Amino acid sequence: MTTNDNAVYRRSLLAGAAGLGAAAALPLTAAQAAPAKPAKPAAEASRRRYPPNWPAPEPYGAADTRLDLWPRDDNSFVLPLEPRPRDRERGQVWMRDTYVNCFVVDGRPLYVATGTTRVPGLDAAAPWNDGLFVWVSRSLGGPWRLADTTGIRPDAEKGKVWSPEFVGENRPGRTVVAPWQEYWHDDRFGKRGNVWAPEVHYVRGKWYIVACMGDHSRKVGSFMLVSEGGVEGPYRLVEGNLGKPFGDPFVGGPAFVEPGAYHHIDGGLYSEGDTAWLVLHNDLYARFRDDMEDIVVTTGLPKFRQTPYDPEPYLEGAYVFKHRGTYYLMHAAWDRASLDAYGSTRHAYDPPAAGRVQYQYDAIVAVSDRFEGPYSERWTLGVGAGHNNIFRDHGGNLWATFFRNPAAGHWKDPERVADAAVPGVVRLEWTGPAGNRLYVKRRDAGRSMRE
Repeated sequence: MTTNDNAVYRRSLLAGAAGLGAAAALPLTAAQAAPAKPAKPAAEASRRRYPPNWPAPEPYGAADTRLDLWPRDDNSFVLPLEPRPRDRERGQVWMRDTYVNCFVVDGRPLYVATGTTRVPGLDAAAPWNDGLFVWVSRSLGGPWRLADTTGIRPDAEKGKVWSPEFVGENRPGRTVVAPWQEYWHDDRFGKRGNVWAPEVHYVRGKWYIVACMGDHSRKVGSFMLVSEGGVEGPYRLVEGNLGKPFGDPFVGGPAFVEPGAYHHIDGGLYSEGDTAWLVLHNDLYARFRDDMEDIVVTTGLPKFRQTPYDPEPYLEGAYVFKHRGTYYLMHAAWDRASLDAYGSTRHAYDPPAAGRVQYQYDAIVAVSDRFEGPYSERWTLGVGAGHNNIFRDHGGNLWATFFRNPAAGHWKDPERVADAAVPGVVRLEWTGPAGNRLYVKRRDAGRSMRE
């Protein structure tokens, strides 16, 4: 966690307080889910001070689609990242899995942004892309500059901190690109090998990047890099990933993934004090060794204790954030629209099935008083804000990232796709210690469920 001081952003209206009202307490455990007792004076004061929880849509697993939970002009903006030559025609950086964080380094705030990007000529970050880029700024509003990598690689594209292209930098005892991360070719796809969903972290005075080799790689799964300098690098691969991604292989991924190649994707990092954990999809986590060169290997990785939907869909982009002593476990889930028995539209976090249409890629979240859980029932934090992270700016305000998924649904529509895949940030609001939920900054938090 970082220390913070006050800042003012170009959108001053984002700092406005949400409406006041009565908050419904969110149960943290099954034992706390009993009928609520009369509120104590302190709890009543808390509810008057903070915006309220919204009653969750029913049944459990239904998606909340209200416009108040969308990133909008009054609560969000797209970061003005320095364009690379490939970005100038579009006018902004094409990015999925946007990640932003604020760190205090040498007593000053340093904002860092990264995400999944594509190469010129391809519509997506597949079947190959050319690595990881990092942008830095002293303010969330900018100016945002590409990390200065020119002193490390004078002839390479500025801001590119890691790529399969850097395999030639491998030396005995120092691996930058492992064999399973190198580009390769086949007759079906041609050039293959992509990297996605990077996160940048500053732990015990060192910079780390956790990312994932994507579905078109020799081996698919999460890995970690450590910098031997500043946030710009140079980075090398940690010891635990020299031969494979973190965790064990299992059956998963698209049909074109080679048998035995698929590992746990979307890896992230959570640190607290001197301890750090790897956070993976499929409910898994693992503690890093003290030297951060590998995870602590056990027989089967431990699982977060969650309150799953029934049935549980495939979830992506797991991320843990701690606020005021509470752990928030976030996932990305597709809201799929279908017709119920009465012909009305039903929105829910359902698995794929006939008649279910992908609508929005949402951020869903649950809370616990322990890192490993048990976690509460989930709720919709933000509509269309899936595969993101939460961070605290140097003024103490909470934000989440978003990117508007162009793969399907609302943002794939030809009228909207030009505004998809962006490095966006949206203000969050906390409903206080009695409610203990985080939401996208709502326009009117006192409104009822009548919409």
